[in-house]
Amino acid sequence: MGTKICKENLQQIIKSVPMLSASASRLLQLTSNSDHQLLDVVNLVKTDANLTARVLKIVNSAAFGLINEITSIDRAISYLGERIVISIAIGDCAGKLFEKELSGYEAAGGDLWKHDLRTAIAAREIVVQTELEVSPDLAFTAGLLHDIGKSLISDYLQGTVPEAIELISSQDSLDYLEAEEKIIGVDHTLAGFELAQAWQLPEELAEVILYHHQPGNASEEFRLLVYAVHLGDNIAMLGGFGTGSDSMQYRLDPKYTDYITLSPKTLANVMLTVDMEFEKLEESLNNLGRETT
Repeated sequence: MGTKICKENLQQIIKSVPMLSASASRLLQLTSNSDHQLLDVVNLVKTDANLTARVLKIVNSAAFGLINEITSIDRAISYLGERIVISIAIGDCAGKLFEKELSGYEAAGGDLWKHDLRTAIAAREIVVQTELEVSPDLAFTAGLLHDIGKSLISDYLQGTVPEAIELISSQDSLDYLEAEEKIIGVDHTLAGFELAQAWQLPEELAEVILYHHQPGNASEEFRLLVYAVHLGDNIAMLGGFGTGSDSMQYRLDPKYTDYITLSPKTLANVMLTVDMEFEKLEESLNNLGRETT
C-alpha cells in the first residue's frame, strides 16, 4: 500500500521542487503564442548569460559536428531551433525531476527524460505530418512536460506496482491513472497540473499535463494539441520507451480519429523520425546539457 497524499502534502511536495527560472518561464509563455518570431526567442535568450552560454556550448558540441565554431547566439538559435533551446532552458531548471529514478514505477533514472523526449518528437511530427493547425514547437514542449507529475508522486507509489497491476487486471475499465488515484489519492496528471500552476505555465501546457490520458476532457481550443501529445505518448510507449510499470497500461482514446487522421504510413513515418531525431537530440543535449566540463 502506498502512502496517501492529501492536498496539503501535494502542496508541500511542490514547494520543495525548484521553480522555473524567469528566463525559462518567459520562454514558455512566449513560444506558446502563435504570433511570436524566432527573433523574439533570440532577444529573450540574450538577457540570460547562463542560458546563452549553455546554448552556445551545445551548438558547438561534438554531436553537431560543425566545422566552424558558432559564436553568435542569433546563429546558434537559428541553427538549433527553438525546441532545443526550450529543452535546454527546462533541463537547467528541472533536470533533476526528469533524471530522477522513478522507484514507484520501477523505472531507472533518466527513463522519464527519454520517454518525454520521444513523446515530444512524436507529438511534433504528428502535427507536421498530419498538418494540424497547432504549432509544432508547442507540441514538442507539451510532450516534454506531459509526465512531469510522475516525479512528484513516484516515491509515494514505492512498492505498489503489484497492487496497481492487480487492480487493473481485476477491473477491465481501470487503467494505471485510476490505480494511482485509488492507491495514493492522487494521480500523476493532477500532481503535474498542480506543479504547472505553481510554475505559472501557459494554460495550454497545463491542460496537456492534466488531460494527456483523457484528451476528450480538454478545452475545445486546446484539444488538438492534447490529442497530438496523447498519440505521441502512446507512440513513445509502443517504441519501447515508457516509464516502467505503467507502460501500455493506459487506454487509447478512440475519438482521436475525430481530430487527427493518422494512416499506417504516417504512423510508420512518425515512428521512424522519432528514432532518428531521438538519437541526435539525446546526444546533443547530453544529460539535459548540464555537463560542466
